Amino acid sequence: MCKTLGFVEAYQQYKTIQIWSSVVGETISEATSIERFSNGQLFICVKNPVWRMELNFRKQEILTRLNAALESSIVEGIIFK
Repeated sequence: MCKTLGFVEAYQQYKTIQIWSSVVGETISEATSIERFSNGQLFICVKNPVWRMELNFRKQEILTRLNAALESSIVEGIIFK
């Protein structure tokens, strides 16, 4: 039903936001907030530059875990701001 109405991408985006904290864990979740998700890019606001640097080092790992949890490759990239 969702496919016929064109809601699949919107649902996947919603699901991505909902599972963020379970994928990255409580500590990272507390240091971040999701700004938006559009065109395959997940924009994450980070508490401070130290966390931003750490998360950039772990970006590929987080991206892989996030897409695995979604059972889809909808998230093409993560941008930490």
